Amino acid sequence: MAALLKVENLRIELTTRDGIAPVIDDLSLELNAGETLSFVGESGCGKSMTALAIMGLLPDKVGRVASGTIMFDGEDLAKASDARLREIRGNDISMIFQEPMTSLNPVYTIGEQIAEVLRRHQNMDQAAARSRALELLDAVRIPNPKSRVDDYPHQMSGGQRQRVMIAIALACEPKILIADEPTTALDVTVQAQIFDLLRDLGKETGTAIILITHDMGAVAEMAERMIVMYAGRKAEEGPVDQIIEHPRHPYTKGLISCVPHLVAQLSDDRPELTEVRGIVPSLMDFGRDECLFSSRCERADDKCRSSRPTEMKFKNDQHSACWQAKEL
Repeated sequence: MAALLKVENLRIELTTRDGIAPVIDDLSLELNAGETLSFVGESGCGKSMTALAIMGLLPDKVGRVASGTIMFDGEDLAKASDARLREIRGNDISMIFQEPMTSLNPVYTIGEQIAEVLRRHQNMDQAAARSRALELLDAVRIPNPKSRVDDYPHQMSGGQRQRVMIAIALACEPKILIADEPTTALDVTVQAQIFDLLRDLGKETGTAIILITHDMGAVAEMAERMIVMYAGRKAEEGPVDQIIEHPRHPYTKGLISCVPHLVAQLSDDRPELTEVRGIVPSLMDFGRDECLFSSRCERADDKCRSSRPTEMKFKNDQHSACWQAKEL
């Protein structure tokens, strides 16, 4: 079966005051219909930039797809016109952005904002769009939709605004839903509710989901496969269970070790919580012909510092771009 989305050798460049920086460097991935794929990594590793490229929303005059393809249903989105991308966005591919308070328009009611998508892509009249908006608010578990449909964003809690964003994203029953840190600034109870909602709606609609997060717990709960990104490159890829149990890349191992475990934290001899020392390199250092994690890696040797690691394949379709992967 052909992949619903296939990205090959994608390179995205940003023009900065210091020059051109390759924020995404030779990225390849596949997403199948109905699958949940998670992008994991620290802030600044290229997760959201990859999503913006898929949506055709790279910063105007600053960002560009320098090379590679983004094939969706046999069409290269990297070469699609602005008009064609507007037809696809919100209809075939939708995105839940990080902060709903800044993504929702404060001067329009939530019902109007949901209905706008339906009128634009489904050619519904005002009455039909409003009726469908009520159904969507009920589907995302907003209490008393009829009494809330005419509310403005500021009249809703953070969790409710995020549910409205999900309703807008799912209004046209897209083939792909990109959820970019969908639980930012929400408390843990609401976070769990949002993840439950996304998982249930994905199963009901058959929508493929790309989950962007730094929360390994969310990945374990939501996704079948994961891609670990670092400095614009793919560090590791494979089934979630396989990677969590047997991480091959030192960076992946570090991310997993940063997650506190309840039993260990409650025990008298609990181990000290570890951290991935150092920070993500500067954008201007992206693209160097070496392992960009080598300055933070205790296992790095001269080969790591002088040549870019090739991707190695392990059992159960796990891949890792690390010269030391066989020894981990």
